[in-house]
Amino acid sequence: MTGKDRDSPGTSRDPYFDNAKFLAVVLVACGHAWEPLVDGSRAVAAAYETVYAFHMPAFVLISGYFSRGQDGSPRRARGLITGLLVPYLVFETAYTLFGRAAGGNQSPLSPLDPWGVTWFLLALFVWRLTVPMWTALRRPLPVALAVAALATATPDIGNDLELQRVLQLLPFFVLGLTCDPARLRLLRRREARLLAAPVLLAAPVAAYLLGPHTDRRWLYRSTAAQEIGHSGGFGLLAAPVLFCCSLLLVAAFLAWVPERRLWWTVLGAGTLYGYLLHAFVTQGARYGGWYEPAWLATPAGPPAVTLAAAAGMALLCTPPVRRALRWAVEPRLAPLFRPAGMVPSRAPRSVESRDPAPASAPAPLTVVGCTTAGRTPPAGHRPPGDHDEEPQRR
Repeated sequence: MTGKDRDSPGTSRDPYFDNAKFLAVVLVACGHAWEPLVDGSRAVAAAYETVYAFHMPAFVLISGYFSRGQDGSPRRARGLITGLLVPYLVFETAYTLFGRAAGGNQSPLSPLDPWGVTWFLLALFVWRLTVPMWTALRRPLPVALAVAALATATPDIGNDLELQRVLQLLPFFVLGLTCDPARLRLLRRREARLLAAPVLLAAPVAAYLLGPHTDRRWLYRSTAAQEIGHSGGFGLLAAPVLFCCSLLLVAAFLAWVPERRLWWTVLGAGTLYGYLLHAFVTQGARYGGWYEPAWLATPAGPPAVTLAAAAGMALLCTPPVRRALRWAVEPRLAPLFRPAGMVPSRAPRSVESRDPAPASAPAPLTVVGCTTAGRTPPAGHRPPGDHDEEPQRR
């Protein structure tokens, strides 16, 4: 992730969110590293399905939380282009060429068909474009849930721009966008940790018992119910149920994120780099036959793969990697944009529409400590250009 994630303007980075982002992106790497081992171990499959039930929703929720400043201004528009759209095009091209050179994959380069991990950049670009609409609604979360449910029951949406996944994960972004920071801080209390512990312990057990009887494609949120063998009506009901289950796991995960600054907290500022780069390693391992040794199928194999994935992700999030690849992940493209002073703040009104200046409004009526004036909006957050997947395609 990039940018300066802040709880409110003028404050320093909150280590809690950097810790959360780093732990989540490590889970992303572990999930991708476990994929070749899933079919050979029911325990690995349970761990894999548990992680996929919440790690992507957690990233989307955090990204929504730090998208409150997306007001459609020219400055924010430039940030969307340089922080999301340009890196998407760069890594979409890089991964397509990498697949051809290392894996013999002849898939055509298509910006409409995101490759593996790049879909999240495109999704976040779309979600942040819609922020003004969601902040204008009185009840945005029910509307977002309705959109996700309809998408789950609509196979005709297709795979272009990963719209199916964009729409099915939309409620988590909207929830993060509209979440009261005070309520989110409740998850840091000791009582929340005590309640979260049994949830985190029960989740892999449930995945182990139910895994053989369920289809994990529900967790990827990239297909409609009909494509999984169910009716559209079933999809309409499954979407809110899956949302609630994932949200419960997200809350339990966030409850156990450390609040204090640790040795790996600094790595939370580089999770976008780790996210975009780690797929070169995981895909390269597949192309190179690294999963072929028989010992990986023994009990020692999955822990070794897990440690390697976590260590590799930590390395990719370090400041030296960020400095070396900032040109690709956070490019500086000032020559493409107008100078700030040349961008009109609003469209000029016509001469006919110019009315005399209204008289100053009377002071708002105060009744028992309340005022008829609008409430002060919550402190904004400078959005990160952050990020993170499901089984990598192509």
